[in-house]
Order: sequence, then structure tokens, then C-alpha cells
Amino acid sequence: MRAYRYVISALAIIFGGIFLYLYIQFSALSNMDFTPPPISIDTAIAKTETWPSLIHSVGTIRAARGVNLSTESDGEIISLKAAPGQFIEAGTIILELNNREAKAKQERLKATLELKQLLFDRDAQLIKQKSIPKSRYDQSRAHLREAKAELSEINAVLDTKVVVAPFSGTIGIIKVEIGDYVDTDTEVTSLQDLSLLEVDFSLPAKHAPNLEKGQAIILTTDAFSEQVFPAKLRDIDSRIDPSTRNVLLRGELINGKGLLPGMFVRLSIDLGQPRDLVTVPETAVGYSLQGDTIYVIRNKNNQSLAEPTIVQVGESRDGYTSILSGLSEGLRVATAGQNKLFQGAAVKYDQDAN
Repeated sequence: MRAYRYVISALAIIFGGIFLYLYIQFSALSNMDFTPPPISIDTAIAKTETWPSLIHSVGTIRAARGVNLSTESDGEIISLKAAPGQFIEAGTIILELNNREAKAKQERLKATLELKQLLFDRDAQLIKQKSIPKSRYDQSRAHLREAKAELSEINAVLDTKVVVAPFSGTIGIIKVEIGDYVDTDTEVTSLQDLSLLEVDFSLPAKHAPNLEKGQAIILTTDAFSEQVFPAKLRDIDSRIDPSTRNVLLRGELINGKGLLPGMFVRLSIDLGQPRDLVTVPETAVGYSLQGDTIYVIRNKNNQSLAEPTIVQVGESRDGYTSILSGLSEGLRVATAGQNKLFQGAAVKYDQDAN
């Protein structure tokens, strides 16, 4: 019996020690602070800025004077007098067709006209002397007029044998060669006056009441990624397109150097109606199933805590986004590190951040 008492006493001491150790450990753990440390973030202050009222669209550059040239008659090309990319003055001959037959007929009619003129001049003197009947004089005069008309007719035919620049401009790619036989449907080349460029575009009909001639337009294009081109609204269509419900517009570029007709451009029109908007850095806006979200930093019990707020965003400019509703001026918002935040998360940030 004494041996059993020793064993029981030994077990009691052992288990008592274990229980005492566990008690001490759990007591220590219960006194420890398991609150996660504040999350480091970047912040900014929501501020009110005056932004112009802009409408955005896309358009196409065109020359104020531009044309695809073709011949007025059929024939074989015998000469090309211009090169692609060449600037030519109005009236310059670009192309000539075979005109040998018409030229020969022109020379014959010139000679006939000279003869008819001499006969008429002689009969005009004789009629004054009453040496010939008036019917002969009338016949001579009619023959002269007929000769002049025939010469004018062949001159008009010769005019159709050349392609002449209707205005000063730059020649495009020439699509024909000497020796080609062309007809009036054959496009020879294009002529573009690059000194005055325009932009054609359209906007939804709801914007029509706010559009006025002279409103400022800013153009950008991928061809000149770091450059903007100023323009002004010049023409507003007199109707709404029933197929698209858009109004057609045309702007005049103030400086379009480097742009070419046919280029795709993005544009913004200033309606001249500036608005005061709450703005935050673009990075402050996140996206969730509930909508656009911004984490607002609020001070509670001497702690800075994150509070997700659903907002309605507007347009973005120069790295800032406008907030149409859900956020007030002067609130501090998280701009970096939001992926680590949640409702009520403690945060730390640079107190001097604006």
C-alpha cells in the first residue's frame, strides 16, 4: 500500500507541475496584445478644383480643299508633269493625254478662221461701198461666227486632254503611268491643300443646345503622342442624323502642321461652363462589387481607421479623378496600399501628405 501512495504522490506532483506550467503560459498569452500593427499607406486630401466642362469625341482630319483628280475624257497618257509629294500652284498641268488628232484639227480651224476673217473684213468694206448685196455680207459674217465657234469647240476638247491643278496644293500618290489608257472613272491622283485643315466629328444630340460656333477644341493623335493641336468649332449641321441621333460638326484647326487628311484624332470641346468638383488622385479610386470605392481615413479614439466609401466618379484629367457624389472636400483618402485595407483597419501615414 505504501508503494501505491508513493506512485500516486509522484503522479500528482508531475501533473500538478504540468498544470501549473500550462496555467502560467496561458496567463501570459491572455495578457499579450494581438492587435495587428497599423498598415502603412499613402494619403491625399480631397480638394475642390474648377474644371472646364469638356465633351469628348473622335474625328477625322480633312483638308479644307482636297480633291481626287481624274481625266475629263478617255485617252492614252503621254506625259506626267508632277511627282508625289510635290507642291504645285493652281493651273499647273499634272497630266496630258494623247491629243495629236485634236491638235491637227485645231490648226486647220485656225487657218479656216483666218480665211473667214479676211473674207468678212473685205465684205465689210464692200458693203460700205454698196458694192455687194447685204445677203452676201450677212453670209460672210455667219461663216466667221461659225469658224470661231468650231475653234472654241476644239479648244474645249483639248482642255479635256489635260489634268490641271484647280488650286495650289500637294500632290498625292500618282496611280497611273505614261502609256496607260484611262477613262473618266480612273483616279489619277489626289491634291490636298494642307495649309488649312479641318476636323469632322459628331456628338450625341443632347449636347446640341450647348454648342456654339467658335468654341475651343483640343485635338490629340497617336502620331504625335505628346502634342496637342488647337482648333475651333466652325460649322454645326442644321439637323440631327436620324440613323445615329448625332449632330455632325466641323472644326477648323488653328495650327495643324504635321497632320494629314484622313488621320484619326481624339478631341475635347470646351463648352465654356466651368464646374467646381471634388477631386482625388486617380490611384485613390478602387473597384469592388458594390461600385467605385475610396478608403476615407477617419480619426477615432486616437487612431486612424480606414472606412470604405462608395462614390460616383466623373472624368479624369492629369492624374486626378472628379468625384460627383459620396465624398466631401477636405477628407483624407488612401492613395496607395488599399489592397491591404478593410473596414476599420488601423493605418499610419505621413502626416504632412497633402
